[in-house]
Amino acid sequence: MIEFMAVTVRYQEALDPALIGATLTVQRGALTAVVGPNGSGKTTLIRALLGRVAIADGRILLDGTELSRLERVEVAKRVAVVVQREEPAFAMNVGEYVALGRHPHLGTWSRLRDDDRVVRSAVDSAGVGALVGRKTDALSGGEWQRVRIARALAQDGATLVLDEPTTFLDIAHEMEMFELLARLAAEGRAVLVVSHQLNLVARFAQHVVLLHRGRVAAAGTPDEVMDARTLEAIYEWPLVVARDPAMGAPTLIPLRRRS
Repeated sequence: MIEFMAVTVRYQEALDPALIGATLTVQRGALTAVVGPNGSGKTTLIRALLGRVAIADGRILLDGTELSRLERVEVAKRVAVVVQREEPAFAMNVGEYVALGRHPHLGTWSRLRDDDRVVRSAVDSAGVGALVGRKTDALSGGEWQRVRIARALAQDGATLVLDEPTTFLDIAHEMEMFELLARLAAEGRAVLVVSHQLNLVARFAQHVVLLHRGRVAAAGTPDEVMDARTLEAIYEWPLVVARDPAMGAPTLIPLRRRS
């Protein structure tokens, strides 16, 4: 479980904080989604979790322990992060790439004996068994995303964090990605997804956090957060919220502006 408790982050070159008193909890067994317009602070949350930006105020807890008190290798054993953009410096075998997820455990002999089993399980869970013999530079966008998730699963942590995992994916691969994340959450992991895809989030997430200008503007179930007035004011675009005829989930429909 991850807890952001009144977290504030300031970038040195910026006039305003990127995050202001942000509070949210990522529970095990659930898919939690963070949404919001560009510049609302979504990626800053991930950077704060990774320790890439300093926290000016507040705390981040991992399973009840303050993140700043944990060694980074210990955090890596518990939390796997799939960042928005990543390209290996050189092409490598997919199986070897997935096995990189075992790196945080290299110093533990008892873990080393389990590496092959954990990697095979990660490959199976992500559905990339057919790709193991291929090179990373020969993968499609959807295949590459699944391979990256397999590497994260090979870390064998209880928490999975993903920043815009459906970027550049087509409709089928977007659905496959969220189906996979929902299944991983149902298996007991804590899954945090940063996404622009509000309609997919509404279908799959149990908890949604809406950020606006660094603050939490709304939080709750998709029904509670997907309010037309709130979303229209935050995204500054006319819209309506209807019902997904297949799933019954709230669905955002952007409208054309009248000339």
